[in-house]
Amino acid sequence: MASIPSLFLSHGAPDTVIADTKARAFLASYSASLPRPEAIVVVSAHFEAGGVAISGDERPVTIHDFGGFAPELHEIRYPAPGSPDLAREIAELLLAEGMAAGVIRDRGFDHGVWTPLLLMYPAADIPVVQVSVDPHAGPDHHYCLGLALSPLRTRNILVIGSGSFTHNLRKAFAAMRTGERFCEPKDWVMQFILWMEEKLAAQDIDALLDYRRQAPFSVKNHPTEEHLMPLYAAIGAGGAKWSATKIHSSTEFGVLSMDAYAFT
Repeated sequence: MASIPSLFLSHGAPDTVIADTKARAFLASYSASLPRPEAIVVVSAHFEAGGVAISGDERPVTIHDFGGFAPELHEIRYPAPGSPDLAREIAELLLAEGMAAGVIRDRGFDHGVWTPLLLMYPAADIPVVQVSVDPHAGPDHHYCLGLALSPLRTRNILVIGSGSFTHNLRKAFAAMRTGERFCEPKDWVMQFILWMEEKLAAQDIDALLDYRRQAPFSVKNHPTEEHLMPLYAAIGAGGAKWSATKIHSSTEFGVLSMDAYAFT
């Protein structure tokens, strides 16, 4: 039986779970195309740490790590269990690859976790372990992180990188203030999307790892890198001979690409 794919998901704004958008419809329907996972590992852009931190709580709380959105979003809970055993196994996999890694406690699910999972697996009955990004480590680190996680897929454990294909928050908040959620994407956004799409289709990992220098408008689309790093974890989790399939494409506010990919 083929391994479950690894995924990169653009989780969008916290109100993705209630907004009438193409991305919400995609997330709510996509899990039906996958085998039911035994567990889910989420590399979240909102969980930052030096090295790699892995959540080891049995019953993680739900974190509402945002402001300025609908009050009802602060009432959302995603009560999925954690898996301390899987967290320890992940730490061992990473340590075996020479990566600094450790299990931590008292780390709840941030909206990089519960936004997609609430739509994909609303019953919240599958164990979830959260893995950090290192905002200062760059693509190579996160690609190696994903490679270390790739054996989990053979056991029907779903590895998700949760971030954003483009993520200029200043431009996004400006568009939010005008209510322009469904305007046409900016040219500088499309140029970046198309470059990334081309390199992913070509499996050009060298260019992708060097995106900061090679991709058009890379810094404008990602003033900080943390929201793109989960993509590299998802690529690595696809295995050394990965291939990419685009599973969703849409933009919001003219600057946020909600593109999503599966890697096998």
